[in-house]
Amino acid sequence: MQIPPTGTEQSSIPLGIRPATLPLMNTPDSPDYQNALACIRCGLCLSVCPTYATDRLEVQSPRGRVALIRAVDEGRLPLESPGFRDHMYHCLDCRACETICPSGVKVGELVLGARAEIEKQRRPGFIEWAIKKVALEWVLMSPERVEIVTIPLRLYQQLGLQWLVRKTRLLHRLPGPFKRLAVMEELLPKLPGRPLRSIIDEVTPAKGERTYQIGFFLGCVMNVVFAESSQSTLNVLVENGCEVVTPKAQKCCGAPHAGEGDFKGLRELARQNVDLFSKWDLDYIVADCAACSAETKKYGELLHDEPEYAERAKAFSSKVRDISEFLTMIPLRQPKGEINKRVTYHEACHLCHAQGVTKEPRKMIESVPGVELVEMNEADWCCGSAGVYNLTHPERAEKILERKMGNATATGAEIVVTGNPGCLMQLEAGARRYNKNTKVLHPVQLLDAAYQGVEEPAGATRRT
Repeated sequence: MQIPPTGTEQSSIPLGIRPATLPLMNTPDSPDYQNALACIRCGLCLSVCPTYATDRLEVQSPRGRVALIRAVDEGRLPLESPGFRDHMYHCLDCRACETICPSGVKVGELVLGARAEIEKQRRPGFIEWAIKKVALEWVLMSPERVEIVTIPLRLYQQLGLQWLVRKTRLLHRLPGPFKRLAVMEELLPKLPGRPLRSIIDEVTPAKGERTYQIGFFLGCVMNVVFAESSQSTLNVLVENGCEVVTPKAQKCCGAPHAGEGDFKGLRELARQNVDLFSKWDLDYIVADCAACSAETKKYGELLHDEPEYAERAKAFSSKVRDISEFLTMIPLRQPKGEINKRVTYHEACHLCHAQGVTKEPRKMIESVPGVELVEMNEADWCCGSAGVYNLTHPERAEKILERKMGNATATGAEIVVTGNPGCLMQLEAGARRYNKNTKVLHPVQLLDAAYQGVEEPAGATRRT
């Protein structure tokens, strides 16, 4: 038997062409090839991956996606391959695999880098191009435009059309791809009468002696969809001696752009937010949207190679805290009221996996007098929202949601709390389908209710 020369042995892991010519994807936005090489294919990621749990296919696992990225980088798979694009967008980007990976493989970042490379080469159909163009490059670039596009949705609810549509299941009768409208409609919660940005002052004084000056990063969706949750954030900060600055001109954090591979738009938003918040001498910048705090914490890394912004972006990111992080690092004033409810906590992926914030939200919940916190099984598993995943992959997202709601219901909790607007919408929709007696709230609403002496927190699941 002839022994092959050294360096040409057969391997279960294809090595591709020589490292001198690698990687083929080689721009600032590309996946980190060296990080991809760190994957030892141990399989630990399979145990926490929702898409692998749903499909039981290797290609739907984190290590499967890393192998695909390596294949493209090594010239064994074309970047323009439809299958490659599909599998990169099948990923929830929940980062659970990053939390458990012993080798430090940043699968989420690798996938987002791959999407960025795909979008540079791909020519989408007209409808997809138009939707992304309008959403990413027009609507989300201005808080005023975000508010304008929600006006028809508020009228739709206020005129009773939502009740009629849901009662008759009209949208479910539409043919083929138009049924996607039914999925979108079912996710729509009861909208506030007005966006929070239009109600609050740019500077809200502290109650009593001022101990901190806090910048409030008010997320796009929190502003127009969950205004009462963010009002609770403002109330609690003020209650605890914080003067709160909410710059009215602040932009989207850029998380939607990152998810769609639009790094150009992401950088533009980051620069504008850094410029705006740098005008104030802030102690911290607080967000009650997990996606916003996760994305803004990365501004320093994102703009590190831009001399005009590198230091300011780094300073900006160093001040960012999720609301639960901030409230658990200061001495909280004792609430007067009690919330005598059984509560369970769903961990938003952008909080627990992207930021490693797990203890602080639980500590904040347990600080509310009367609350009984009951842990749910797989609390740190994605609920299926994942940005717009529940719209682009509704069937798979529904399976993931059903599993999540089963775990929530098993706790016997009256209230499910979570710290991200996408999760709030997804879990509210799940509660309407699977457990109508469950309320879905942001955890800060419990604390706000206790400060106000209200036994029943506002913001119950809407059943319209």
